[in-house]
Amino acid sequence: MKDYDLQFDVAKRIEKSIDLKRKVIEHITKDIMESGLILARQLAKGHKVMLCGNGGSAADSQHIAAELVIRFRGSVQRRALPAIALTVDTSILTAGANDIGYENVFAREVEALGQTGDVLVGISTSGNSPNVINAVNTAKKLNLITVGLLGSDGGKLSHICDYSVIVPDKETALVQECHIMIGHIWCEIIEEYLFPDLVKKNQ
Repeated sequence: MKDYDLQFDVAKRIEKSIDLKRKVIEHITKDIMESGLILARQLAKGHKVMLCGNGGSAADSQHIAAELVIRFRGSVQRRALPAIALTVDTSILTAGANDIGYENVFAREVEALGQTGDVLVGISTSGNSPNVINAVNTAKKLNLITVGLLGSDGGKLSHICDYSVIVPDKETALVQECHIMIGHIWCEIIEEYLFPDLVKKNQ
C-alpha cells in the first residue's frame, strides 16, 4: 500500500479526544476534585500513595508516581512526595505470577507495603481488571483509602472503591488519554494544597 492510499483523518481523531474531554468537564470534574483532595490530605498527613494497573495503565501508574516523587512543575521546588507504582519490580511481578497467580500480584504488594491511611489508586479502563480488584479488596481490609481511575461504566471497581473517577467512554486509548490528564490535575491539586506558598511564588 502506498502512503497516499491511507485514508486517515487525523483531525477527526483529535476531535474525538476533545469531545470526550468535554464530557469529562460536564460529568466528572467534581469526582476529580474530590479524589485529588483525598490524595492531597493523606499525603499532608504523612501517608503514601500506591498505584497499580495493567498495560497502558501500568505506565500511567509509573508516570503519576514519578510526578509525585520527583516533581510535577519545575517551577515548584518542593520536597519529594511518597508514591509507589506497584508495576515496576519485575522480580516481584514474575515471582507472583508464577507462585500465586497474576491476579494476586498487586494484592500481595499492598499487603507488604500498605499501612492504615495510605491511598491505593487502581487504574483500569474497563473497571474489571482482576488483579486491580484483588488489590483494592486487600487495601480495604488494611484500612487504606481506595481510589478507582476507571473507564466505561466503571465496572466492578466502581462498586468497591471508596472514590471513583469514571471516564465515560469504552475506547481504551481515549480513556487512557483522559486518565493521564486527570493524573496531572491531581498533581496540581496536591501541589496547591501542600505547597501554596511555593505555587503562588512561581505563578
